[in-house]
Amino acid sequence: MNLTLRPLESPRSATRLGFNLGLSLLLLLSASTCPAADQSALLDQWLAAQTNFHTWTADATQIRHFTTLAQPLTSAGKVWMAVPDRFRWEVGQPVQTIAIRQPDQLILVYPRLKRMEKYPLNDKQPGLWKEALALLEASFPRSRAELESRFRVASVTETNSLAQIELQPKSAAARKFMSAIQVTLHTSDFSLAATELDFSDGSSMRNEFSNVRTNTPGRHL
Repeated sequence: MNLTLRPLESPRSATRLGFNLGLSLLLLLSASTCPAADQSALLDQWLAAQTNFHTWTADATQIRHFTTLAQPLTSAGKVWMAVPDRFRWEVGQPVQTIAIRQPDQLILVYPRLKRMEKYPLNDKQPGLWKEALALLEASFPRSRAELESRFRVASVTETNSLAQIELQPKSAAARKFMSAIQVTLHTSDFSLAATELDFSDGSSMRNEFSNVRTNTPGRHL
């Protein structure tokens, strides 16, 4: 397959393009807010569980809500992640878009268009892409210090066997395009069940995960 490499676009175009691609997030019904002590305990359990995850793969159902559309757009896909800074996300069947996160760059591949785009993620060019990926990777924090350096924990709620943690970005740049992230966990083992991103334009992107497998060889990374 011949791929055409396009130059880096403006931050606004890059942000819109990347989130339209469908990267990494459930509003819970009848959820009750945890007391402060329980919130802290649940967060500690979640963070402790993350140290056991080195690779993570799942099937994904992505649901996009737009203010201009009466019905949401739904796509199936697959995701592979290797902690701390690698993932591959495929959207569509057949695959329409592939996002590959490497330590120093994000690669977007559009197989049907035979096109590829690269966005640097090094410290000299932090930009909105680096902020966006930090938000998407919020589902796998390695420590409380790492989590609290980037986010404010707005709420923690539990219902049945699920817990939802709402995070609000501290970065002013991140808040320009995303107001909050909801991370939904299975309380049995604190594995990721779903994520939802609320964007500043009123749209949202929810990802529900199934067939989850942890610590298996990540040949797609």
